[in-house]
Amino acid sequence: MHIDMETATARQTYNLLIGLVAPRPIAWVTSMDEDGALNAAPFSAYNYLCTDPPIIGMGVMDRPGGGFVPKDTARNIRRTGEWVVNVVTEDLLHPMNVCSTDFPAGVNELEMAGLTTTASSVVKVPRIAQAHAALECREFTTMEIGRSRIILGRVVSMFVEDQFMDSAGHVLARDLHAIGRMNGLGNYVKTNGAFVEEPRISLDEWEKGKR
Repeated sequence: MHIDMETATARQTYNLLIGLVAPRPIAWVTSMDEDGALNAAPFSAYNYLCTDPPIIGMGVMDRPGGGFVPKDTARNIRRTGEWVVNVVTEDLLHPMNVCSTDFPAGVNELEMAGLTTTASSVVKVPRIAQAHAALECREFTTMEIGRSRIILGRVVSMFVEDQFMDSAGHVLARDLHAIGRMNGLGNYVKTNGAFVEEPRISLDEWEKGKR
């Protein structure tokens, strides 16, 4: 099947992209408005983009229903400039999914999911206490493209539980068990027991025939 993206509807484009650009890491974002009210929501249009400086990127679509009304996360980030990306692991899949529910205004998603928060190291926004790792971010820039906002954030601090770090400073991903988003049908992928090792081949190894 060939799909002409110039004539595809927004829904067709969305379904295709989220099905083919996968698996995707999930940014489980805690943010805070000017009055200190917390919001928690997951976004899978997310990845790291640079390491020097450390920059992560996140796509947040506007609210459905027409117009250009930002979601709470995008609005909070634009107004306060800070947020936290909490890493989603297998043990936190269900509470993360609860936070994606479109609750009425004023409802605290974290309370509905049975979660608590703890103070971050640098930013004012707290991280989720049950999360095993988190990235504290400050807004670098926000670009509005169509009905989406691409938010770039500079990572100013990280938290990783000691048990998931080795002495050389590497994250023990085999033990952390992060999950990935697959499509819009409620499908996720686990990493527990699914690791495949394929070491990078150096030029010297290649030339010696170790292909």
